[in-house]
Amino acid sequence: MSACLEVRDLARAFGGVRAVDGASFSVLPGEVRGLIGPNGAGKTTVINLVSGLLAPSGGAILVEGREVQGLAPHRVASSGVARTFQNIRLFLDLTALDNVLVGQHRLRHPSLPSRLLGLPASRAEERQARERAAALLERVGLAERVHERARNLSYGEQRRVEIARALASEPRLLLLDEPTAGMNPVEVQAVAALIRQVAADGRSVLLVEHNVRLVMGVCDAITVLNFGKLIAEGRPAEVARDPAVVTAYLGTAK
Repeated sequence: MSACLEVRDLARAFGGVRAVDGASFSVLPGEVRGLIGPNGAGKTTVINLVSGLLAPSGGAILVEGREVQGLAPHRVASSGVARTFQNIRLFLDLTALDNVLVGQHRLRHPSLPSRLLGLPASRAEERQARERAAALLERVGLAERVHERARNLSYGEQRRVEIARALASEPRLLLLDEPTAGMNPVEVQAVAALIRQVAADGRSVLLVEHNVRLVMGVCDAITVLNFGKLIAEGRPAEVARDPAVVTAYLGTAK
């Protein structure tokens, strides 16, 4: 089976610090792969490299066989990649619905005259886009908050809006950077169920997350970084028993 994402000898240096140092791994179609490690291991840097926010110092990044390293973020997104951020980046004065509509920009191509004149085709497309956005908000458990401004939502709700916005572009690869940070246990379980649904739809997920229980419960495979280097990978149970992982990250065998 061909990989949805393939990372080969990926490297990124900041001055004399090698934040990512020769990491290689892949994510298969429909697979949830966890990317874990202690603080400063290089996890978010990998997400930033894959999504185009940073250019690598070396190595290659392939999405469905096409090299995307060094491309601008919008071009990486056009390759079927979407992401969330460690620090929430919503338009706080827009409603939850409007924030999700922004995520559909890659799929919508109305002509300017059609929109200015309010032609039937343009109105129909707008209606369909709003229906899709509302359905995504319902999928993340926010059906009752569709028309609420983002700034009035709780931290956990804002996280879920961001996930819905990422899904709005219908990505083949979804990059989640600590999606459950600030969530209560009930919200965490809801996000876990959503991640499984996304994978069941055939989409690939690369998950950076500090909630070890969530990672072990939802991931098909796990890659572990420490000081930018890959120190282990495999099935969750295998990784949890790996002495290098226990020493560097888990602290005690699970």
